[in-house]
Amino acid sequence: MRKYAVIADTSCETTREMTEKYGITYASFKIDIDQTTYVDDENLDLDKYIEHMNKSPNPIKTSCPSPGEFKEALEENKDADELFIITISKKLSGTYDSATLARNMFIEENPDKKVYVIDSKSAVAGETNVYLELVKLLDQNIQFEEIVEKITEFVDNMRTLFVLEDLSNLIKNGRMSRPAGMIANMLSIKPVMTANDGEIELHELSRGINNSLNKMVKAVGTFVEDTLDKTIVISHVRAPEKVEKIIEGIKSAYDFAKIEVIQARGLSSGYAADKGIVIAVE
Repeated sequence: MRKYAVIADTSCETTREMTEKYGITYASFKIDIDQTTYVDDENLDLDKYIEHMNKSPNPIKTSCPSPGEFKEALEENKDADELFIITISKKLSGTYDSATLARNMFIEENPDKKVYVIDSKSAVAGETNVYLELVKLLDQNIQFEEIVEKITEFVDNMRTLFVLEDLSNLIKNGRMSRPAGMIANMLSIKPVMTANDGEIELHELSRGINNSLNKMVKAVGTFVEDTLDKTIVISHVRAPEKVEKIIEGIKSAYDFAKIEVIQARGLSSGYAADKGIVIAVE
């Protein structure tokens, strides 16, 4: 019998090293491009998927994991006494509601289990940061209710920042008007965006990708006063050179205990687009 189990949607991106101790069970997003459906799991050919996305004039269409898929993930982990589900912001997707419905069905059949659904109020690197904080709390072997209280406080204090080199996906998916996007591309405007309480907001306008990356690194200091003993998570869509530049800036300006780098999965790549960068701090 295990004490804990963690489940997440596939906007939560982890490496094998991150999940060595507590593992993670995924409920996958599905992404439609034209007439093709991609499942955001370990079998996704990311390069082929991004190539298709870039060539298509149509927006991607995403569907969140169903309550049945979350319920199946809970059943797979029913040997654990306490289960936690991490989801993308409920202001961006129906995933939280789907996971909550699955949780209620599971509890009805297994009243002795404790299950909590965590709205990350973020996505991508933000969800990963929540996972990393959660497993730190699990290591402390504290009561379920205290874990819930502490992870809720962590989520409320976390901020996510991102810079997109290519705005075409935002335009195609209706998250940026076509005229505004065309002007931004013509002027090489690369906005620094942030997720605040689960909603996407403009943080600062900037021209040129390098300038935007520098401003994103600088913005970290406006959200986090004390970086000592904290972790910063960087997610990227096939952009290792940009990651190196960001790490260099972070190390020269702050004293984070750990810098975690992850390659974006399918859903994240669908919205951040090729060469997009997302960072999360608390």
